[in-house]
Amino acid sequence: MFGLGKKKIVVASPFAGQVVPVTEVPDPVFAQRMLGDGFAVIPEEGASVVNVCSPISGTLRKIFKTLHAFAVVGDDGAEILVHIGLETVELKGEGFTALVESGAKVTVGQPIISVDVAAIRAGGRTPITPVVFTKNGQVSDVSITDSHPSMAGVKVATARFA
Repeated sequence: MFGLGKKKIVVASPFAGQVVPVTEVPDPVFAQRMLGDGFAVIPEEGASVVNVCSPISGTLRKIFKTLHAFAVVGDDGAEILVHIGLETVELKGEGFTALVESGAKVTVGQPIISVDVAAIRAGGRTPITPVVFTKNGQVSDVSITDSHPSMAGVKVATARFA
């Protein structure tokens, strides 16, 4: 009753940058929450190379072959996708370096992929990075708790399990 007892998930920023609602991502698949609810982070303007970290503790379920995204299953069962930049799959891994292998246990704030953000921008792509809960119906809502420029591993959002 009144939402009491509903489990909450605390999510950290994957890197330093400005946190925005997922509805502000300039891609309809993310903005319309087709992949799930969440938020996005825009790297700092002067950022050159960024280590993209795990937003939760759990198991690194998958690093995509082109290194543009990874999925983590949290210790609490949350399933989160971190998609580094938009249209970055087209780079076929260029400018991305995996720092951890799929299947590894990870902790919040642990670097997963290093990315050349300057190259993404130079190629005309946006480095905005959506962080979304991908398990259909898993969370009822996501609240950004800190939209100010944040650091990697710092709590920026809370989600409630549905």
